[in-house]
Amino acid sequence: MIESNEQDQAQQPEAAPEPVAPEPEAQAVEAEAAPAAEAPAPDAEPAPDAEPAQAPEDTAPEAPAADSDGAGAEAPPPAEEVTEAPARTLADLAADARYSATGKRKSSVARVIIRPGSGQFSLNGRVLEEYFPRRTHQAVVRQPLEASGYSDRIDVRARIHGGGISGQADAVRHGIAKALIEADPALRGELKRRQFLTRDPRVKERKKAGLKKARKRPQFSKR
Repeated sequence: MIESNEQDQAQQPEAAPEPVAPEPEAQAVEAEAAPAAEAPAPDAEPAPDAEPAQAPEDTAPEAPAADSDGAGAEAPPPAEEVTEAPARTLADLAADARYSATGKRKSSVARVIIRPGSGQFSLNGRVLEEYFPRRTHQAVVRQPLEASGYSDRIDVRARIHGGGISGQADAVRHGIAKALIEADPALRGELKRRQFLTRDPRVKERKKAGLKKARKRPQFSKR
């Protein structure tokens, strides 16, 4: 029996020894030594096949190098701003500028010519106070010039025919307003708001047969 037990023990393989876990201090020492071994020496040259690292595209461009005087390179000139030319007014025009228009009221017609000047009037060869003695008619003629601010900077010349004194005054006002629009289109809004550009369509109603006037009837006689 003793011999059989010895033979069985001889036939059984020896058990492998259990692995011993390394101590934590030894692991820390190995971790510090590993990167030191992998890092290349400072004097080592890069491999010829290695491509240089490319800089990222979104990096800011380098500032221009300063000159010996300390001033940087000349900056590109700024882009020129495109500005529209201001509209020319009547006061900015040449002294020989002329603008004409035709004004009407009732059966009166006035052909008006305006030009830069000192505010003089020539109506059928006569001055304003002589042609229109009433102050009311003088004020009517001057209304477009006073509304536009050109009362002392424009000379007016007009040829008037037809109608009466009141209709001629309104016709001259209508012609001056239309001529101002030709000279300075920016005045259109103000003159139109004051109704200086509107031709007054009111005229005298025609006389009817059997009546004294357009509507006036003779007195009825019973006997």
